[in-house]
Amino acid sequence: PGGMSPQGENGVGARAVRVGTRRSQLARIQTDSIVEMLRELYPELRFEIAVAMSTTGDKILDTALSKIGEKSLFTKELENALERNEVDLVVHSLKDLPTSLPPGFTIGAVCKRENPLDAVVFHPKNCGKTLSLLPEKSVIGTSSLRRAAQLKKKFPQLEFRDIRGNLNTRLKKLDEKEDFSAIILAAAGLKRMGWENRIGQLLSPEDCLYAVGQGALAVEVRAKDQEILNMVSALHDADTVLCCIAERAFMKRLEGGCSVPVAVNTVLKDGQLYLTGAVYSLDGSDSLKETMQTSIHYPQQSEDGPNDDVQHVGITAKNVPGQAQEAAENLGVEVASLLLSKGAKHILSVARQLNDAR
Repeated sequence: PGGMSPQGENGVGARAVRVGTRRSQLARIQTDSIVEMLRELYPELRFEIAVAMSTTGDKILDTALSKIGEKSLFTKELENALERNEVDLVVHSLKDLPTSLPPGFTIGAVCKRENPLDAVVFHPKNCGKTLSLLPEKSVIGTSSLRRAAQLKKKFPQLEFRDIRGNLNTRLKKLDEKEDFSAIILAAAGLKRMGWENRIGQLLSPEDCLYAVGQGALAVEVRAKDQEILNMVSALHDADTVLCCIAERAFMKRLEGGCSVPVAVNTVLKDGQLYLTGAVYSLDGSDSLKETMQTSIHYPQQSEDGPNDDVQHVGITAKNVPGQAQEAAENLGVEVASLLLSKGAKHILSVARQLNDAR
């Protein structure tokens, strides 16, 4: 693609492209998969993986995620490295990225989404069961308020308790102790780790709507670095981009973060984008849910003038029709506005207060 051939001393071709990652095994696997894709697209370039620091989010393991509050928990240190030009791109789970990125950064690629659903992994003694077949008062581990709120409502006979740590740690806690009958994790992470066989039950959107951006990988770059931006933009998956723009716009309009239960489900079919968005009280007793749709069937327009830096909820996707991106963003805002008009603000602020008090 244009502008990627070696260009003397400061062209990308003249040096290695440095890719930043967190230390966790999943972060490494996700980063490696992106680098593999880039190597195939640009065999003439050198890619180097720089392993960063454990991030704050990896270090503070004794506090519930929702209490630490900062959505940028896992991303801050990596952004610092980007800012200092120590790395050129960073791979994240999109659901870890805030809906407003710090100035100077953008999401330059959103890759084809893996299964976005939540999955139940059972303690070996419950192998073959589903949530509804577990004995009463069984303890389910999840650090997500969103999952707990929905599942408490659906399975009032079960107990939900916080579990923290990376995927390896959580599975170990589940298997080696008797504290939990099952834990809930994103199917995508389990799949990437090669642990798909541990999925005992996939939770359909009827059971549990998923998190904004769940299952999609995002590549964060410096917004002004046109060369790197052009390079990674080849990784964009148009359908995933549109779904995730709608979801992120929904979240942003609600001002939701880690500390409140906000959930979505998007479907793209026949040029129509459907977004279901919901908010919950912490125990799930109070909830609001709406679905709306919009047409996103637009041709790619030729670049007309200076729309270089158009971002939609932090995403720069030049190779996806601009009108389609706008339609997706408007859809997210509209679903959120509808929920707000029905009282979502109250549900969320009570949830936030209760959670802060925990």
